[in-house]
Amino acid sequence: MFLCVPCFLALAPGLAFAEPRVLDRSVAMVNGQVMTWSELDFEARVLLIYAGGTEARSAPLDLPVLRDSLEELITHRLLAGEAEALGAYPLDEGELEAAVKRFKMRFETQAAWQAFLDRHETDEVGVTMTLARFLRAQHVLDGKLRLKAQVSEGEAKRWVEEHPEFAALPLPAVRQKLFADRFRALAKAEVRQARKNARVRLLGPFADGADGGLS
Repeated sequence: MFLCVPCFLALAPGLAFAEPRVLDRSVAMVNGQVMTWSELDFEARVLLIYAGGTEARSAPLDLPVLRDSLEELITHRLLAGEAEALGAYPLDEGELEAAVKRFKMRFETQAAWQAFLDRHETDEVGVTMTLARFLRAQHVLDGKLRLKAQVSEGEAKRWVEEHPEFAALPLPAVRQKLFADRFRALAKAEVRQARKNARVRLLGPFADGADGGLS
């Protein structure tokens, strides 16, 4: 049985009676692997910045954002782990390098990029690993679900007949919308199944029944 690891505490140098300061804490266990608060904060920022949310380079992340990010990061770990175990759904040649380059372009200067890494006590490898899991997870979902999510021209026409308010929308656009809706629903079901088959435990303010406090 897993017992929650105590928070790491440290006293400020030279201040024998200073208040202890939390350096890190466990936020989840995923198939026996601990995920820490600092990992969550860093990886959440990487995904937000990659998606265009450049304010995440330094802005505080509130608990709801961290909670949603934690769920997404757990999903990436599970799906990427499944792909690794099966030796399936590899990344395309140059795909990861292009993603890292795109991420670095979110920073105006080399100094800003290095400051971000220093702030999180990591290097480019940390960013690369986070993006690799994200991309691998996307490959898993795409490989499993793309064919299932396809929408025929006949299906699209029938749907428009049932939803006349979309009659002015070109049929290819209708098919794309229905494909996206179907893919999203299938992906949610796939993620639920992955969670069901895995050993996942949320800890601290993210645990079931937690009040959301940060103390």
